[in-house]
Amino acid sequence: MKHEERRIIRHTPKDLFNLVADVKKYPEFLPWCMGARIKNTTLKSFDADLIIGFKIYKEVYSSKIFLDKKNKKIIVNYKDGPFEHLQNYWQFKENPNGCEIEFMVDFKFKSIFLQTLMETLFNEAVKKMVKAFETRANELYN
Repeated sequence: MKHEERRIIRHTPKDLFNLVADVKKYPEFLPWCMGARIKNTTLKSFDADLIIGFKIYKEVYSSKIFLDKKNKKIIVNYKDGPFEHLQNYWQFKENPNGCEIEFMVDFKFKSIFLQTLMETLFNEAVKKMVKAFETRANELYN
């Protein structure tokens, strides 16, 4: 399943880059994110374990996060967890009205049950997630 979205938000690319890069705070505002562990931190990357769940279902997945501060891009490379594959990136560009965000996520669960469940919820779930970042930015930067 793949979703791409572009949106203009009235905050700076630097602020939004920093918000998305601060993975350890995701459980404070991101739906379905129950926990976050950060490891192997360098200036340009870190490993993240996210605990995602809803109702009685809970999974942990691991990713390598690459931070390209110069180009304001965050790339997520999947390492381990419930997905057959997961690709994700955020790009933040200057815009006269603030920041143009480009977001892409493409994934497939290993479990046919989870894949089928997510196919029915996917677009709504991604929109809710992007909206959670926008709401968090409004809380932090207004």
